[in-house]
Amino acid sequence: MDRGSSKHSPRVDEQMSQEVSGLVQGPGTGGSRVDEFRVPEPAGEDQPEPTTAPAGDLRSGAPQGMTSEDVEARSRLGRFITMNALPGDRAALLANARENEAPDDVLAALERLPESTRYQTVSEVWAALGHTNETTRW
Repeated sequence: MDRGSSKHSPRVDEQMSQEVSGLVQGPGTGGSRVDEFRVPEPAGEDQPEPTTAPAGDLRSGAPQGMTSEDVEARSRLGRFITMNALPGDRAALLANARENEAPDDVLAALERLPESTRYQTVSEVWAALGHTNETTRW
């Protein structure tokens, strides 16, 4: 007879197994919300759905001097400029962005950069494109 533990009775072992089954099984077969009290109530008919972006703000905690849209746009630019392209000039940044299959608007923005300047970071590229970076870092 396999009880799983020598410290408890079979009944207590079974009860303990049921208590952690949601954590062990995951969300696939009943998941961690198997108990009715854990299921959130839906919004009422006249109530708005809950959102993680209140008042239309896409990101909480945007740094001072930037909006959440600026943060998203700079992050999008940074996805197509990898670290091995920096430090680099306009030609290196364009080649790297093309290699990373950047969309046309990102390539057009990089083509507006001056040819003779070397950029150390994506934030420097962002500023050279006429945008603002955060005013205080920490």
